[in-house]
Amino acid sequence: MSNQEVQTIIATDCGSTTTKAILIEKIGNEYRQLVRGEAPTTVEAPFEDVTKGVLNSIMELEELATEYYKTDAAKSSKFYNRPRKFVENEQVLRKDPSQETGDGCDIYISTSSAGGGLQMMVFGVVKGMTAESAQRAALGAGAIVMDTLAINDGRLPHEKIERIRALRPDMILIAGETDQAKPKHVIGMAELVKSARPTARLGLGYALPVIYAGNQRAQEEIKNILENDTALSIVPNLRPTLERENLRPASDKIHDLFMEHVMQQAPGYDKLLKWTDAPIMPTPGAVGLIINKIAVMQNKNVVGVDIGGATTDVFSTFKLEDRDGNVHQKFNRTVSANLGMSYSVSNVLLEAGLDNIMRWVPFEMNEQELRNRIGNKMIRPTTIPQSKEDLDIEQAISREALRLSFIQHRAFAVGLKGIQQEKGISEAFASGSTSDSIVNMMKLDLLVGSGGVLSHAPLRSQSAHMLVDSFLPEGVTELAVDSIFMMPQLGVLSEVKRPGCDQAAMEVFDKDCLIHLAISICPVGIAKEGKNVVRVKADLPDGTKLNEWITANQLLRYDLSHDDEVEFEIEPASGFDVGEGKGKKIVRKLRGGVVGLIIDTRGRPFNLAKDAKNRVELLQKWDISKNYKPKSHRDGV
Repeated sequence: MSNQEVQTIIATDCGSTTTKAILIEKIGNEYRQLVRGEAPTTVEAPFEDVTKGVLNSIMELEELATEYYKTDAAKSSKFYNRPRKFVENEQVLRKDPSQETGDGCDIYISTSSAGGGLQMMVFGVVKGMTAESAQRAALGAGAIVMDTLAINDGRLPHEKIERIRALRPDMILIAGETDQAKPKHVIGMAELVKSARPTARLGLGYALPVIYAGNQRAQEEIKNILENDTALSIVPNLRPTLERENLRPASDKIHDLFMEHVMQQAPGYDKLLKWTDAPIMPTPGAVGLIINKIAVMQNKNVVGVDIGGATTDVFSTFKLEDRDGNVHQKFNRTVSANLGMSYSVSNVLLEAGLDNIMRWVPFEMNEQELRNRIGNKMIRPTTIPQSKEDLDIEQAISREALRLSFIQHRAFAVGLKGIQQEKGISEAFASGSTSDSIVNMMKLDLLVGSGGVLSHAPLRSQSAHMLVDSFLPEGVTELAVDSIFMMPQLGVLSEVKRPGCDQAAMEVFDKDCLIHLAISICPVGIAKEGKNVVRVKADLPDGTKLNEWITANQLLRYDLSHDDEVEFEIEPASGFDVGEGKGKKIVRKLRGGVVGLIIDTRGRPFNLAKDAKNRVELLQKWDISKNYKPKSHRDGV
């Protein structure tokens, strides 16, 4: 690969239904995302060649880029009034350094979740310890974990064998026992896999990839059991001791095998692999990369969510302090495989219950009608809301899908289990009443939403409202959304070792991808009607002066741009906390966003009225979009 700084970048994301392409170019001293194209993904019959959808999406980029360079905004560019060409001879065209035309790109990269993405099964000895560590390794590599089997999961051996045969995963990860333990249980798990004789989901006649990342003392025995029947890979133990996780070797091997085995079996991917300048990465893994990189670069605690039609991915990076006082950042990812907005929408109804979805619908309606509308969405997954009522129902469902996914994530994102820890008496008594999750909402700095229902909401205020209702941020939190879902492409771009790539990923993420929605102030405490909750003191740029006590059960919005930094004095009432303890005041310099400033005095925990009439009145009172006026196309339509 050339060491010259890149100027023109094309990146695609091959989704299960749609292939998205973006064009990034260096304009002056900064990189910007200029245009976006999309086309149906073509891995299934009658095409069965993913590159056709890729080329179709890039040809749309050609047309849009040609039109862009005719505008006055592009007058200073060397491409002004020149046609752009990125496809030639049925492949992605590269630039000719000797030519000054606008033909070709410097690099082409791609992510993929086509064909269902990377689907894995995970084996561990103890469900809450090594099995959980193995799950973290698989999820961190961008996989969907179809099932986790363990010695103590309550299933009989024949039931586990039937489960392996029925699921037909792309790959299996086996872990368990520390390196000091006498090998026993991991050998039994390997024999289960051998007995099941699993066949892969894609590709006929090739051995299923199996990764062993368990007790090193059992490696020879594992080879004897599995080497002849599977494509066995052995990596260092992912839990060498109870006190330490070593997930990176297993995650790296998962990605390598995904490229070598799974991607090679999907129609047309062998051709696509030859075009790209970096390894194709599973879409969720790429999103996790950019979320984690932003958290590390900005030294923030970050939670990100990507809600799709079939699954919802949640990512988090939080700062942790070890026993020696050293601070490090811990990344976690979870996949709620049956919580989505189209294919899995009926499962959201099943998991959440009708009452929990009904509580977010801002008008009275018949329960059977709501069931019918949800069923219609499931059998017609590509339809979009046709009326305000349809939109309200879809956004009500999204709140529950996001809420449930986040509950699962917080339960998974915990410290290592099985470690002996010294605790004082007060900590021992408190440990049963508090969550072990490392996702501390009071310490959360940035919450980023992505996926169709959030990125393409008609108004950005609706996106902000969904995030507040679903995640219930505490204290002071910045809310943001991915403008057009380009985080996967930027995640891969940030990993390309060529001058300009990392800079391009960070600049485009900040200027074109991330839309700063609002800063939220959410006191924690039990809200009682009519009682004071918080006093917010600030002089806003539009002339509004805040300096009054705000009572319970209100959701208020004020104009505050992200360009304006304003000093806020936030004083909670005696029973409420905004970050420094109950009743303790904080002073912060804060920036807003396209929606502005949101003050939520509904309390934490937050409960909606069960009475339908009162609930509808409250939901309509809390509608922050009523006085929201979009200032540009990026703010809403």
